[in-house]
Amino acid sequence: MPNWGEGALLAGGTPVTVPRDQARDAAHDELLNPVYHQHDPGIVERIEHWFSDRLDDLFSGLGSATGSSTGVVLLLLIIGVVVAAVWWRLGAPGRQARSTARLFAADGPRSAAQYRSAARAHADAGRWDEAVREQMRALVRALEERTVLDVRPGRTADEAAAEAGRALPAHASALSDAARTFDDIAYGERTAEAGDYRSLAELDRALEAARPALATAAGGTS
Repeated sequence: MPNWGEGALLAGGTPVTVPRDQARDAAHDELLNPVYHQHDPGIVERIEHWFSDRLDDLFSGLGSATGSSTGVVLLLLIIGVVVAAVWWRLGAPGRQARSTARLFAADGPRSAAQYRSAARAHADAGRWDEAVREQMRALVRALEERTVLDVRPGRTADEAAAEAGRALPAHASALSDAARTFDDIAYGERTAEAGDYRSLAELDRALEAARPALATAAGGTS
């Protein structure tokens, strides 16, 4: 690269007196020549190198601090991040399965009264998981029989609760809680208790007396 600037000499020894700013600009222009950069790493490669350097710095610092409380805390933080990432990756399919699982089993059409009867039988025997599942199905089937909900075999508990909550806004929160209870128990995240069944049965009775919002608006009375 040409050596420009004050104090430079020509081949014959004649001094060159180029102003400093002009020499700097000329050098900058020369360095922009692609021939000097044809082997430079690309932007992606530079980013990868930067992350690699930061990771090296992190683990080098951890290695030098393993005998101190700071090193222990940093190690625990790293382990926590890894565990959280693994839990999220493994937990996501379970959450997806919950959101797409059908409320009604493929055991043929059953009425709300039949579901209620089955729920009571399970409750009398202390089988609270089964009682909760059957009672939630009774609740939704009763709403279908009243045409508050359309009949849809593939509906999930969450979908049923959301749709019923729009028609019966005063009970929207209780319906959402009922769907969450059904999901938690039906998919093994927790074991049902007598109170879970009683709450669903009480909600079922309350919904029987509730008037859908559209019917109330059409009648003009509350």
